[in-house]
Amino acid sequence: MSRGHRADDFASRRRRLAGMSDAELHARFWELVQQIVDPLIAEARTHTTPSIERSVLLRMGFSSVEAKALVSRMHERKLLGHGAGRLVLELAQRKGVSVRAAGAALLGGQYWEELGG
Repeated sequence: MSRGHRADDFASRRRRLAGMSDAELHARFWELVQQIVDPLIAEARTHTTPSIERSVLLRMGFSSVEAKALVSRMHERKLLGHGAGRLVLELAQRKGVSVRAAGAALLGGQYWEELGG
C-alpha cells in the first residue's frame, strides 16, 4: 500500500503563526485542543456502554461482580443512559449513606423505584 506524496507546506502554514507571541501561540494551541475535545465530550455525555459503566463503578470501589450486577440491572431497566456511577452517587447523597451502602442497597433490591426503574 503506497501513500501519495504530501507536499511540504510547512513554510506557508508557519507564516500564519510567525507573528504570534508565545502567549498567543499558547492560547491558539488550547483553542485547537478544545475543538478536538468538545465533540468527544459531547459523545461521552450521550453515549455509553455497559463496559464503561462497569469501569466507573469499579473506580468507585465496587468489585467486578458487584459492578456487573448493578450494570446488568440498570441495563434491564433502561437506566444506563443516566450513568451508573451518577445514579449510585445521587442515591447515596439523597439517602445520606456511602456510595458502597447505596450500591449494596440496590443489589439487595431496594430503591430501584427511586432511580426510575
